[in-house]
Amino acid sequence: MKYFKGALSVLKNKYFLAAAFFLVWMAFFDPKDWGLLLEKRAKLKDLEKSEKHLNIQIADTRAELNMLKTNAQTIEKYARENYYMKKDNEDLFIVNPEKK
Repeated sequence: MKYFKGALSVLKNKYFLAAAFFLVWMAFFDPKDWGLLLEKRAKLKDLEKSEKHLNIQIADTRAELNMLKTNAQTIEKYARENYYMKKDNEDLFIVNPEKK
């Protein structure tokens, strides 16, 4: 009974009630509640991961472009691999490996 009376006095405390109301309001009813913050944090991590991937892809493309600008053999290799071009006296065989 003694503990019940002590807990009841804490629940009647206006500062405790104000703090509890504030926490409930901020957690569930505020436009920027905790759930929204967690969603935005997860989206930010996904966007940062995507940014890293795209930066790597941009660096690879720039290196390939530099090679295409400076080396004629690279231009020929690129045309053969990507556009299936060939010389006049050649036959072209395309082999697609089976995917499991």
